[in-house]
Amino acid sequence: MEESMTRHSKLLNEFSLKKNKADFINKIQRSRKAIEVNANGTSGYKLKAGTNAGKILKHIKKSSENI
Repeated sequence: MEESMTRHSKLLNEFSLKKNKADFINKIQRSRKAIEVNANGTSGYKLKAGTNAGKILKHIKKSSENI
């Protein structure tokens, strides 16, 4: 009898830990702020602060061969 109780409590503890971890990851992902991509007609991310403020990173360009 005691053996089955430890097995069940182990399963419940594992389930509880997995659920808590999933909830924590979900909260972290929801609290992240999205960056402004394609703002002001650009096809990249525009830096807002620092020495490179105003520069656009990862600007997407299409060559005439791909059009």
